[in-house]
Amino acid sequence: MENRTAVAVVTGAARGIGKRICLELAERGYKIAANDLNAPDETIRELRSAGAEALALPGDVSDEATVRGMVEVVMGEFGRVDVLVNNAGISTIVPAEETTLADWNRTLAVNLTGPFLLCREFGKTMLDRGSGSIVNVASVAGLLGVGDRAAYNASKHGLVGLTRTLAAEWGGRGVRVNAVCPGWVKTEMDDEDQAVGGYTDTDIEDRVPMARFATPDDVAKAVAFLADPEWSGFVNGHALSVDGGWFADGSWEGLRRRKQGR
Repeated sequence: MENRTAVAVVTGAARGIGKRICLELAERGYKIAANDLNAPDETIRELRSAGAEALALPGDVSDEATVRGMVEVVMGEFGRVDVLVNNAGISTIVPAEETTLADWNRTLAVNLTGPFLLCREFGKTMLDRGSGSIVNVASVAGLLGVGDRAAYNASKHGLVGLTRTLAAEWGGRGVRVNAVCPGWVKTEMDDEDQAVGGYTDTDIEDRVPMARFATPDDVAKAVAFLADPEWSGFVNGHALSVDGGWFADGSWEGLRRRKQGR
């Protein structure tokens, strides 16, 4: 789609997957409202350098008043919202029995409550217009259990459930809701998580049938597909794995490596 009037709101836009989603959608003609906890200045500079109209939306997605303020700003500046991408998220890597209530609450607040608030508030504007697409960035950890991530896994499973529920409620009113479920993506967050010592590049590459990490571009292109009504106009309530086959593969380790040619 090349539509110079369409507007996309992207959360967690300062770096990694969110930044790449902003740039990908801008290349396809969207005006971009880019959110992060602090203003994503570098993302905004790159968007404007590429000729896109771009608006910074700093703020905590888990705060109800802040989210309502974001809607007011976007509607005041652009007058419409066509696409919402809920990408903001945090990871918590700790055994379940050592997970504090504070860590649990904060992880669910950012990864699940925030997307709910954004869906609810921006969704109202879409429902009023009778059209729109919401794409929630979940995870393969929203489809499977992954050790030492009780809070993160619960938040991403919840996000997939929220996606399907809103798709059922809103699809008949013109608003599609889908999710992408990336495997491990090579980003700054991955560097930070690996620094904790929980896993290595080899751990991930050995687990993925395609034997590599996802890239931010892999995820951004999947988001662009789900955002565009010309490409995915009858796709609603779907959790699209972007994981190189992680979710599909039930092989044991030795068999998987043989099939990878290792």
